[in-house]
Amino acid sequence: MEELPRVILHNAVSLDGRLDWFMPNVGLYYELTARWKEDLTLVGSDTILNAPDNIPEDNEEDYQSEESELDDERPILAICDSKGRIKTWQYWRNLPYWRDAIALCSKKTPAEHIKYLDGLQIKYIASGADHVNLRQVLKKLKKDYDVNIVRVDSGGRLNGVLLRAGLVNEISLLIHPCLVGGVTPRGFFNADDLDSPEGIVHLELKHFEKMEDEIVWLRYAVIKN
Repeated sequence: MEELPRVILHNAVSLDGRLDWFMPNVGLYYELTARWKEDLTLVGSDTILNAPDNIPEDNEEDYQSEESELDDERPILAICDSKGRIKTWQYWRNLPYWRDAIALCSKKTPAEHIKYLDGLQIKYIASGADHVNLRQVLKKLKKDYDVNIVRVDSGGRLNGVLLRAGLVNEISLLIHPCLVGGVTPRGFFNADDLDSPEGIVHLELKHFEKMEDEIVWLRYAVIKN
């Protein structure tokens, strides 16, 4: 049996499963994340690129390497970026939430971007042909970085890849009391349509709780086939 970390999807959604338009309770969302004591936060490149702040791009001349302490219990930040679009590594790595950062790349990541990461001394893992092979990445993170708990803080696209690959152990949803509607795929689980019922992800309810502001917290275990 392969050794993989425990992967938890954690999202704030509307009652119809949307991630956009409504105002989530961000304080509650991040307050709950402390319960998992994650070793690594996994984020998709779209989530980083859509961050609302005016984030400065990297500047190698201003770069200063800082080694984390051996007893630093903060998680690692890992960003899926096989196209090499993220140019704000210094900003994200220097935030106080993470002790280090890792770029997740593929064999098609441009060579100049790998050189760019080397120049900033950003660690990277290259796995997969066209896209990041998340199963291989998770195995390497567990083996080489002692990562046992991964919290996914991302949108529906990365969630969809992980769910379709059978890599998710738990789903945590903060259901906000609103309906967004619409036909664009901005839900927490975006993936290609199924061609058979075999692809349905079955869940087992483990916890439900009414929180502040009429929000309901649901936690499900993913039933493995």
